[in-house]
Amino acid sequence: MEFLNNLVNTVNGLVWGPPMLILILGTGLFLMIFLKFMPLTRIGTGFALMWRGRAKGDDSTGEISPFQALMTSLAATVGTGNIAGVATAIFLGGPGALFWMWCTALVGMATKYCEVVLAVHYREKDDRGEHVGGPMYAIKNGLGKKWVWLGTAFAIFGGLAGFGIGNMVQVNSMAHALETTFAVPLWMTGLLTMVVVGLVILGGIRRIGVVAASLVPFMCLAYLIAAVVVLVVNASAIPAAFDLIFTHAFTPIAATGGFAGAAVMAAIRFGVARGIFSNEAGLGTAGIAQAAGTTTSSVRSGMIGMLGTFIDTIIVCSMTGLAIICTGVWTSGESGAALSAAAFESAMPGIGGIILTIALVVFAFTTILGWSYFGEKCWEFLVGTRAIWPFRVIWVLAVPFGAIAQLDFAWLLADTLNGLMAIPNLVSLLLLSPVVVKLTKEYFARS
Repeated sequence: MEFLNNLVNTVNGLVWGPPMLILILGTGLFLMIFLKFMPLTRIGTGFALMWRGRAKGDDSTGEISPFQALMTSLAATVGTGNIAGVATAIFLGGPGALFWMWCTALVGMATKYCEVVLAVHYREKDDRGEHVGGPMYAIKNGLGKKWVWLGTAFAIFGGLAGFGIGNMVQVNSMAHALETTFAVPLWMTGLLTMVVVGLVILGGIRRIGVVAASLVPFMCLAYLIAAVVVLVVNASAIPAAFDLIFTHAFTPIAATGGFAGAAVMAAIRFGVARGIFSNEAGLGTAGIAQAAGTTTSSVRSGMIGMLGTFIDTIIVCSMTGLAIICTGVWTSGESGAALSAAAFESAMPGIGGIILTIALVVFAFTTILGWSYFGEKCWEFLVGTRAIWPFRVIWVLAVPFGAIAQLDFAWLLADTLNGLMAIPNLVSLLLLSPVVVKLTKEYFARS
């Protein structure tokens, strides 16, 4: 077991090391330039399309509305990464890590736009008549049969990673947060979560889409309001916080209080890694959800889909990071969700920690729903629609196990597989980027 743990640790270091982070950032920057910065200049258009996309549309072009598809994607990305992930990045890399999270998100918008465009353009119908897509289908239908092995690799990595990163790790975070704050037994959280998750995902993407569209906007808005309260209480510290962020994005920071100090490389590494972990730009998951949306234009779907990165990181993660830096708790020596809780508690004594716990629980729950669909489509690609019901049952049964288990190794393995998903996806994005540019030019020439 020790050998296996060391092996996975070594692979994880390679997967999330500088070469991979450069590859993800480099691909995003290349695509942004290749698209002439369209994802940034068309953010307003994307929000307008998202608002209009609330209507279901023609059932023959998808199973859920474009808005529900975006909310399903956001359900999977707005999770523990927005609370614990941001805090960990700042704990390990200092305030400068937030700057590099922003950079990851800005170029990540181009990456996610391309992921969604290709997923919708190359989607197909399964033998149940439902639309399916994602990197594995883009690779198969866009690059041809000789590249199918690459799509298969993505599906294997995604199908296995989901059980860790999108299921057991999430419910484990929920269970421990509820036990710490409300003394709820771990097994009880696991059992209740299993029942509710089962009721939702056994109804398929349509039910997931409805729940995500109802829950995600509410949870994001409520969390942002709470974070704004923290910033208002510490308004005088906001200018200094931005100074810390921009200064330490490029200069080392010495040890301060409980903070151990960090080099610039640490700020870059942890900012980029946690940013990708949070918004999943480069991992290819967003396209899987958007491929189920009712649409007649892959470019419109892409402009809606790219907003997931903007909302997740530029808005939600920024509020968490600013709350941690403005309150000064980043030097306390705390890490993860406890660091975020300390920030909220310092501004709202007695209720701040409770608010953060509730947010963490809801974020983690929706991540389980979103990732259930991603995992399902990966296994469907590998073995066909006969995998759907067995997958859903196993997914639901894994929930209570995740609540009570010691998941250090599971987290490490899932994190590694999560990173490995990026490689087939980034290769396909680079090879198929001319297709994205062609479709984009044609769309704007008509509009």
